[in-house]
Amino acid sequence: MINNSVNDDNFRGYVLGTEQEFAKPLDFSVFVAPGRYLQLDDVVHVQTILPDGEIIDIYGVVDEVIAKHEGVQLTSDVALVNEGVLPASSVMSAHISVTRIEPEIYIPPTPGDIVNIASEESREVALFFDGMDKRLPLGLSRGEVLGALPVYGNIEFINGKKGAHVNISGISGVATKTSYATYLLYSLFEGEVLGDDASNSTALIFNVKDEDLLFLDCPNRKLIEDKKIKDQYAKLGLPVGEFKSVGFYAPLRRDSKAKPFPDTGSRSENVNAFFWSLHEFCESGYLQFLFVDADTDQTQISLLVDNVSDHLRNAARKSSSEGMQIDGIAIENFDQLVEQIDLHLFNSQDDSYDTEQLPSWAGRGSGAASTGTIRAFMRRLRSAARHVGYLIREPYFEKEISDTNAHRIERRHQVNVIDLHKLHDRAQRFVVGVLLHELMIERESSANRSPIFVVVDELNKYAPRDGTSPIKDILIDIAERGRSLGVILIGAQQTASEVEHRVVGNAAFRVVGRLDGAEVERNEYRFLRTSSLRQRATLLTPGSMLIQQTDIPVPLLVRFPHPSWATRKSEVSLPTDKNSGRDIMGRF
Repeated sequence: MINNSVNDDNFRGYVLGTEQEFAKPLDFSVFVAPGRYLQLDDVVHVQTILPDGEIIDIYGVVDEVIAKHEGVQLTSDVALVNEGVLPASSVMSAHISVTRIEPEIYIPPTPGDIVNIASEESREVALFFDGMDKRLPLGLSRGEVLGALPVYGNIEFINGKKGAHVNISGISGVATKTSYATYLLYSLFEGEVLGDDASNSTALIFNVKDEDLLFLDCPNRKLIEDKKIKDQYAKLGLPVGEFKSVGFYAPLRRDSKAKPFPDTGSRSENVNAFFWSLHEFCESGYLQFLFVDADTDQTQISLLVDNVSDHLRNAARKSSSEGMQIDGIAIENFDQLVEQIDLHLFNSQDDSYDTEQLPSWAGRGSGAASTGTIRAFMRRLRSAARHVGYLIREPYFEKEISDTNAHRIERRHQVNVIDLHKLHDRAQRFVVGVLLHELMIERESSANRSPIFVVVDELNKYAPRDGTSPIKDILIDIAERGRSLGVILIGAQQTASEVEHRVVGNAAFRVVGRLDGAEVERNEYRFLRTSSLRQRATLLTPGSMLIQQTDIPVPLLVRFPHPSWATRKSEVSLPTDKNSGRDIMGRF
């Protein structure tokens, strides 16, 4: 039954059919009735009738609102209208992008049809929420009539069943990219959307900015009792608090000798120190991840990296798992490994070098690397060694440390934070590359397909649009094939235009916070379909995001609540021991 009551609280106006603003099947304009208004993001509902009497329901979202004077032409006429000299009236119109038509008979609404704000039930239909079996709360909408309501995402386009991956863009420090990525993880792990998959699903977060993510397991004492925050989380169907299962990993401190101490700042309790043994480094071919920037554009160096890696792998297989040897010489630290590589490369250039006894590491014949290539390779290797070498060592620690795998990152918790913020850029690239490589190898050799969500910030550094590198190849592989392996990428960057398009383009969810005015005009943001949406992207405040998802044909604005977990030491709750009154969080 058609609702044609203009006295209804939801009534907003009539479908326009002028020569300038005519209705089309996928968009139309609305004359906003006097005393009523429409604002951006409002969801509207129109019913129109076919000649045979069948009712068509048309739903849409307001993406433009215009106010003007009718009856005047000159710019200065506005003053005369205000003074009552010229007769004119102020009118408002709104443009609607159609999101859904039921049944799917693509006709435009009839000019004069009543336009209503969608009821809560109609909104579910308009935004396809009614077809989502399991819904992930992406945030809250804006709205005056219905108030702030949840905006949902189809979990099947995140967990890999139908699609996968999330990409987040925005200006650093304003767009709250990391905050939104962690909010999504909180919705996944602390909500109910994952269902039976929750116990087997994990997350791997690379923390590259200060210590913001080293307190995820602590409630935010500044907000935990805030009624407004509680109400927001309640509307989203989420509890208020911290992540319940979090593991923290930080790189080994340079001066660790007796025990493996993590290199962190204000938090060291319950943080595991990680590094790789020399045997692991050689056997697994991790040398390539020391050459992950523009260096790899030089083909000759790339070939030499592969050749040296093969020889290191062969040497590791001949060595015992407890120690690394090359040609019978024990290697005790990374500097010694570098010297052995140098020795084998330059000796192989000597005419007296016996290649039968000691194979040439630089290659043979016309395929052998030149002296200039070897020198360039060694310069880069020694430069990397200064920043990464201490993370590749033999585990000579106290005998009471019996766990030989204690230095590994094994994802024993639901959320696993890898702290990289104190590492040099080269070391950050090495760690990210190795861990992503290990993850893909693990999934390819296992039948386990439960989702693992990988949060990588600064994608433009790891998967730049130009050039090639081992990390970039892995990220492309995750974007294109990770869904089938259960590896879900939540990537973030300031500028999507500087990221490999296959990584960004394969994301089922595209999210933007505040964007630079020049950046928003790039092709990567064409999903912001109107100039109004692109302009809004340059004005978004922290906590507001525009989201495009596969199920819904238009981007939606959402606001997500402030983290209810601590994002810095000063926000950590300070519970006390009931018996002693002692501050049990003092260890932080």
